[in-house]
This record gives sequence, structure tokens and C-alpha cells, in this order.
Amino acid sequence: MMICSLYETVLRVKVYAMKKWTVLLACIASSVGAHPTQMHHWEIASRDPDRIYLSFNGDPATSCGVTWRTSMEVEKAVAEIAPARPAPAFYTAAKRINAKTQLIDPRIASPNAQGPVAYHQVDFTSLKPDTLYAYRVGDGKEHWSEWIQFRTAKADRSPFCFLYFGDAQNDILSRWSRAIRMAHQTAPRAAFMIHAGDLVDRAHRDSEWAEWFKAGSFLHAQTPGMPVLGNHEYATGSPAAASEKIKSILWRPQFNLPVEQRLPHQLHETCYRIDYQGARFIVLNSNDALEEQTDWLEDQLKAPGAHWRIVIFHHPLFPPNGRPHYPEELRQDWIDLLKKYKVDLLLQGHDHAYLNGVLNTPQQDIEHQMLIITSVSGPKQYPMNPDAIKTFAKDGFSPLYRGENSQFFGHIAVNEKTITVDTYLVDGSLYDRTTIFKGKNRAGNRIKKEQIKAPIRTFSNTHEYSGKRL
Repeated sequence: MMICSLYETVLRVKVYAMKKWTVLLACIASSVGAHPTQMHHWEIASRDPDRIYLSFNGDPATSCGVTWRTSMEVEKAVAEIAPARPAPAFYTAAKRINAKTQLIDPRIASPNAQGPVAYHQVDFTSLKPDTLYAYRVGDGKEHWSEWIQFRTAKADRSPFCFLYFGDAQNDILSRWSRAIRMAHQTAPRAAFMIHAGDLVDRAHRDSEWAEWFKAGSFLHAQTPGMPVLGNHEYATGSPAAASEKIKSILWRPQFNLPVEQRLPHQLHETCYRIDYQGARFIVLNSNDALEEQTDWLEDQLKAPGAHWRIVIFHHPLFPPNGRPHYPEELRQDWIDLLKKYKVDLLLQGHDHAYLNGVLNTPQQDIEHQMLIITSVSGPKQYPMNPDAIKTFAKDGFSPLYRGENSQFFGHIAVNEKTITVDTYLVDGSLYDRTTIFKGKNRAGNRIKKEQIKAPIRTFSNTHEYSGKRL
């Protein structure tokens, strides 16, 4: 009864007021929730930092952001950073930065959690481009993380690669972990990772976030990430306000992301732009305030300085299962914008299948081809609807390849003239390869799918599917 009452009371409060009530929650919820002996040891916060997550907040050539968690016993947290020179005493040149700290009690919506806990955030700024740095986080005394290395982006246009994951969502530690770990084995020097939504299944459930962070382990701390909000990062409110969607109370504490001040507050740290070595990455929130994002999207697309334009959001515009996710007028507005500004690549998730296709964009005498990928990296799988996919031809969409009942991840290599998307299965085998060729002299892109000796995977020719949680 105490848990339900607390849950209903807190979820009526707007998320943007979190900072004002987290300390109060820590007090009023101190007598509810799971006892630490009922939890896995890696779920329990202590003075030692855990859930360390590196992200972009600002120019990736000169800045980076980090967040981490401790028990609330750590009242003052710090980070230290230094150029990662080969000599063991590199740390003597370290600069110390005080962290911003907020208290969160996950038990307000996740009764199987410890709580309250402290989340800490630091911005690393005034860094040098293309430089290897080492950082650590802790209380400034006895409780530190290890020294963790990352490299800043180059200041100018230059080749790089990154990793792309569709929905993790279910059995995250048990079965999704092999996706992120095989991806690292495949591309150990990937510049960053994109998570295209539904990182977890239940938005506020701390135990699921614990699985997500443990599955990625040190990879989250050394390879910057671009997390995208999926519908499962939202949960409905109390029974009295069942239609109200509430963003995970752990989203903002866990991820240090850019704030677009011109957008409504509920979209802060869910819609953002990152320019990386000549490529512009634009992240949208396909769950909330869609119309408010349209003008902002156009401004990001038409702003100068981008050799490549890559857009990421969770719900597919051309859903493999055929179920529409957007009001048709808004869907057409977004498609028209992507066509108008010759977006090169669109990455999505949500439909728990793999679909690779081309959106043909005729513009006067210039035809431009945009590559669109929908993918899934977790074990939850849905069948596709081939008949529905055929109807997308009216918008200029042509499917190239597909896959069902399989866990995938993408390795995407960006160069001056090409973007090559390699899609792998979690056993490390190459499933699909498609290359975007940059058009010359204002000519549109051309897309070529290579023939890989990998038959199309379907529910009928793969291992029997089970959606059972393990």
C-alpha cells in the first residue's frame, strides 16, 4: 500500500520539477523498497562509482560529458582528466572538476530497487581535438573508478566508424549483452555507439537499467553513446492519470546530453544534434511533441557545415510490420523534409525486425537516394508484413533486404565519398552490406547493396522463437 501510494503521488508531479523534489523523495521513501540482500550485487549502489556513461554534450572535438552513480553517502563527487600519455605518472597532469549531484529514489516507481541514490554529472571542456584522454570519477578521496581512456574527435572532416543498435529491451543482461560485446569485438575502435530507443522494457524499472549498464560494462564508459528515447522509456502515470506518459525518471540523471533551449522542456536531452568529423547526427524524440520538432529539424538540416546528414529516431516511417506510428500528415511532413534536404541515412528501431531500404527522392532533374535502416539488437522479435511494405512504394520507398527472428547490430563506416553500412548477426557473421555513394556537383547519392552469401532469415527458416523471459 505504501508503495502504490507513493507511486501515485510522485508520478502526478511533472518530470521537469524533479530537482525540487528528489531530496524530499529520499526522505519519505526511505522505508519502502527491496532490501539489498534481495538484489544482485551489481544493482546496489555504494561509495564506489558505477553506471559510468560517456556522452557528447558540445563539440566532440573539444568536449565530452560523463555521468555516474554512487550511494547517497557520496555528497561531493569529482572527476579528474588528463592527457593519456604512455608514462604511468600521466595522472600528475590531471585537472579536477566538481560534479553536479542529484538524489533519485528509484523506488517511487520501481519497488524492487535500492534507494535513494546519487547521480553525478561532469562536463569535460577545453579539450584538444584528436587527443587521447584518461579520466576517472569518484569522491576525491578513497573511492575512485579506474582511469578510463577516450579520444576526442578530429576538428575537421575525417573518416570514422560507429556502432548502431536497435531495441535491446528484454533479457538485457542475459541475451542483449552478446550484441554489444560482439559489436565491440567487431569494431573495437568505433568512435561512438547509437542506441535507437527501447533500451529497457519498463521505463522506471531500476533493475532493467542495471542490466543495461552491466551488459555494456566498461564499453559505456570509454566509448561515447548517443541514446535515443523509445516508447519503452516512457510509462503511463497512476491509474487516475493512465493516459499520461512520463519519461523515465532515470533518463536525465543517467545521460549527459545537449539541451535544445528552443524546444519544449519535455524534449530537453531527447532531441539534439552532434556534428562529428563532417557528419551531422540529428536525434529526434518520436514519442512526444512531434509537431514542435518539425521546424527544429528543418533548421538542423539546412544549417551549413555538414558533408553527411544522418537522422535517428525510434519509430520507423516505413514500419516493417506495417502498423503506422504517426499521424499521416506529420509523417508526410517529416518525409518531405528528409527528401528536401537530401538526408543520407535514417536509423530507426521499434519494430523488432530488420529492414534495409531506399527512399528515392526526385528533385527536378536530380534524383537522390536515401538509405533507411530499421533494426533490432535484443531478443524480442516480431514478424514482418511484406504486403504492407509494398504499399510504401507510393512514397518512393524500395526495400533492399530484410531479416526476422535474429539479433543484429550495425557497423557504419563514414568516409569522404561513401558511407558503408555493415549489418552483423550477434554470432559475428556479416548479414548485409550497403554503400551510399556521395553525389558529385550537386548530383544525388547512389546506393548499392552488395551480394552477401547470407540467405534472408525468417521465422520459418530459423530456430523456433520464444519470447519467454529468462
